[in-house]
Amino acid sequence: MAVALTSPVTGGAQTGFTAPTYTHVVDVALDTNGKQNAVTALGGTQAGVRIHSSTDPFTFLVVRPKVFKTLGKPHPVTGLLQSVPKNTFLIKIAKGAIPLAGQPASVMNIRCLIEIPAGADTPDAANGRAAISLLVGSLNQVSAGLGDTLVSGVL
Repeated sequence: MAVALTSPVTGGAQTGFTAPTYTHVVDVALDTNGKQNAVTALGGTQAGVRIHSSTDPFTFLVVRPKVFKTLGKPHPVTGLLQSVPKNTFLIKIAKGAIPLAGQPASVMNIRCLIEIPAGADTPDAANGRAAISLLVGSLNQVSAGLGDTLVSGVL
């Protein structure tokens, strides 16, 4: 996979954080088609944030399909594809979160599924890249607001 995080990662803006960074190391992904990194140090001001541990994870995982799906043959009469299978990629953040003071961390999971129509990777690569560009740019732009929404519940 071409996904290779460099360390540290500069975090998106968040209310109460100043210049957040996340130093990480390569970790073992549970999925053989995945790459995982674990956060081992923090930078900037992030009061109360904890780094990765076995009981309080802070990881970034990317998984590609085990077997890439391909297109079937078009219908002999209409020339249309009967179905278009999807190749699914997963991006997952796992972060321990303490539900009540004095309690052990429980794992929070953030998942982003990317389902690409089989065969579209080559003839329409520019639009696949545009979709990822919009996703990353949008999340970066709304980072603080999304964090505030997760805390307040107000969208």
